[in-house]
Amino acid sequence: MNVQVPGRPRLAVEALTAGLAFAALLGWASTALVGSFRGQDLPGRYWQPIPVRTDTSGFIAFVVAAICLAASEYLRLRRRREAAPGPPPGPAATLVLAVAETVAVLATGLFVYLSFNAITHPGSLVLHITHLLPWPAEGTVRVEALLLCACSAALWRYLRARYSWEPAPARAAAGNEPASPGTGPVPTPRTIVDREH
Repeated sequence: MNVQVPGRPRLAVEALTAGLAFAALLGWASTALVGSFRGQDLPGRYWQPIPVRTDTSGFIAFVVAAICLAASEYLRLRRRREAAPGPPPGPAATLVLAVAETVAVLATGLFVYLSFNAITHPGSLVLHITHLLPWPAEGTVRVEALLLCACSAALWRYLRARYSWEPAPARAAAGNEPASPGTGPVPTPRTIVDREH
């Protein structure tokens, strides 16, 4: 089977977006911790040299994480799809799976954060999720995040089972493909003795 090796530019973009997504998730998590334990510090600067509020920085980091995570996952799935046996899924299915995985991760993080807020300061559940938007409230977003988790996880599971995403060697090692001729189990000494008699 001919396996297509992606070029360096595409691998570089995949690696770069993955790195940005990881850093953005950490940035958002740090602002979420400030919101949970020191909400009065959210209007302050996230980093003193840059005049951007902490909560604004968290919002920007969340958006960057969503875009970069979906892009890097799409490129990773496309790379693995090209090495998988059988008819590959189309670009639409690959994009939908990448978005579903991204939504599952981000919605889970958002749900955990807002549920933790409900314990540390339940009064904020009726407030806006961010000062940048007039809606919705934290309590509404928590329920929406829970629904998004359920839908994205279901879609994720369906597309993972519907198409082949693993390269051929990995699938064979996992026992999903017939073994090559001559690769059967090695007879044990007991079996050899039995055959001789």
